[in-house]
Amino acid sequence: MTVDGLEGLRVLLVEDEMLVCMDLEDMLEQFGCIVVGPAARVKQALDLIEREALDIAVLDVNLGTERSYPIADRLSARGVPFLLSTGYAEVEPSYSDRPRLQKPFSDQQFARALTDLRAARS
Repeated sequence: MTVDGLEGLRVLLVEDEMLVCMDLEDMLEQFGCIVVGPAARVKQALDLIEREALDIAVLDVNLGTERSYPIADRLSARGVPFLLSTGYAEVEPSYSDRPRLQKPFSDQQFARALTDLRAARS
């Protein structure tokens, strides 16, 4: 199910839960996106940001004992829009204005959020 406007987008995927990560990868590929990563740790994601061309990113807020905020900051500095994905309602106040998807979410919700994110970049 390719989604108009998402085909060929290079999406950094940051997620530490293996099963969730596999589901998100599958959805992104079905939408026509190119998955960059995935990364499960902050350092791994920061390295990918330095090496890869990115259009948008999907960041799990909680990465084990780490939080993805340093990744968000680096993406912001580079002008790459991102979506926060979390199973928890609380996000640090300085990121509360960022697009967010509450886990679990459907493929339709995910596609809509990515389409909105891409539109915001244009």
